[in-house]
Amino acid sequence: MGSIAKDPREDVIQAWYMDDSDEDQRLPHHREPKEFVSLEKLGELGVISWKLDADNYETDEELKKIRADRGYSYMDFCEVCPEKLPNYDEKIKNFFEEHLHTDEEIRYCVAGSGYFDVRDRDEKWIRVWVKKGGMIVLPAGIYHRFTLDSSNYIKAMRLFVGDPVWTPYNRPHDHLPARKEYVETFVHADGAGRAVNAAA
Repeated sequence: MGSIAKDPREDVIQAWYMDDSDEDQRLPHHREPKEFVSLEKLGELGVISWKLDADNYETDEELKKIRADRGYSYMDFCEVCPEKLPNYDEKIKNFFEEHLHTDEEIRYCVAGSGYFDVRDRDEKWIRVWVKKGGMIVLPAGIYHRFTLDSSNYIKAMRLFVGDPVWTPYNRPHDHLPARKEYVETFVHADGAGRAVNAAA
């Protein structure tokens, strides 16, 4: 009997439901017992992902194709660690405030790792661990937050359609059109998931 092939994205992106502990935000915060979340379930929430060759991002044809197909014309890098990020403590605190954006948040981890936390349809936190080679797209209007893990380092490529707008809207901002559209498309979806399956 043949076994089901493992999704290669699982090497660089894992997700699980979080506990309610107030311990250090950089800890994994698994529930007991652990409750993992599939990349397909993330897709139903609009969160899409890829596994890419982080050692060759300058020449990676797959990355070029993703950028062309999705219109990601802008690109820069952000290094998050105490030594490289000005006002580190303040920035980390801000990143961990629950917020949304009116555009997609696209992050491609080329070194290190970090946690992107997103809300499921029942308002429970899902922790998404993105490691080197993982690229994740959070849809416009999804409530989320970011923190480093205990390695205290991530270097991420930031992509954007057109001129970048990084404005965070801290919760609550349910009146924004981007939030209303997100809720209509993904929260009130029929469960079939209308997000693109990036692995297909």
